[in-house]
Amino acid sequence: MGADGSGGGRPDGEKPVAEKPHAAAAGADWRPTAGVEALRLRARLAARLRGFFAARGVLEVETPLLGRAGTPETHLESLRLASPPLYLQTSPEFHMKRLLAAGSGPIYQLARVARGGERGRRHNLEFTLLEWYRPGWDPRRLMDEVEELVGVVLEIDLGAGRLTYADLFRRHLGLDPHAASLADLDRAAAPFSPPTFEAADRDGRLAFLLTHAVEPRLPAGAVFVYDYPASQASLARVRPGEGGGPDLAERFELYLDGVELANGFHELTDAGEQRRRFAADAAERRRLALPAVPIDERFLAALEAGLPPCAGVALGFDRLVMHAAGAGRIDEVIAFPTERA
Repeated sequence: MGADGSGGGRPDGEKPVAEKPHAAAAGADWRPTAGVEALRLRARLAARLRGFFAARGVLEVETPLLGRAGTPETHLESLRLASPPLYLQTSPEFHMKRLLAAGSGPIYQLARVARGGERGRRHNLEFTLLEWYRPGWDPRRLMDEVEELVGVVLEIDLGAGRLTYADLFRRHLGLDPHAASLADLDRAAAPFSPPTFEAADRDGRLAFLLTHAVEPRLPAGAVFVYDYPASQASLARVRPGEGGGPDLAERFELYLDGVELANGFHELTDAGEQRRRFAADAAERRRLALPAVPIDERFLAALEAGLPPCAGVALGFDRLVMHAAGAGRIDEVIAFPTERA
């Protein structure tokens, strides 16, 4: 479902904020940053979600943390081991789709993953991602299940609203993100001290507006946002526009009290289209002088063999625990953040 949702596949929408390591002397910061009660809460939430999937016949699986390919997406940094050349996985997606292609049926995983350059109030370089796939489902049906799962785990009635990506921009900025000119987007961004965008960087402008102008205005509670621009499809299917309307990426994100929690896709099953997207990502990485990442040929072979039509979603488990605990920092709900590892 995208490593990653957000822009592309990040399940965490907050922009990473660099932090310096703690200045404590070596050995003086051996204690965990999460208290015992937070760790007990974390264990209870994990038990609830496992019970949720067990009751629905969804198989729990484990896939490798180390792989021979990383993610080619430009907004995600795959951490690499030098010898042998292996990458810490930013998401279990490719391996889980190989299981789906091999006939696993519906599966889920509470996976440890790692993303370079991500450290901040809601980010740690390694974190826990809940990812699951439903063969034969579409995004709307999966949104229903995401809402049900989060409600069960948090023991609340989520009552999530649903808005299209275009609805969100019209409501909070008064513009159509699919039709607005670059000048319109620049005018909307001007009050928020935007960076200097490349001339044709439409998605960069939209991403900036989403994080700086839209997300802070989201109401309390839960809301699903769906039907993203086709250029932001990542590993999702693209649905042709209707009645002259724009093509749309069949993906969704769940926000909870303004914080991005989950990123779901109607999964792309076309191996040829996936290879073309990987090639485009590789070209963009070269243009940006980012390190080259090998294409995952085993994943593409699984698509060639036949990935069943399915919908999948990644949910930031640490953020779910933060919400349940009323925590302001991820360090409060994980035992040992990067600086104390």
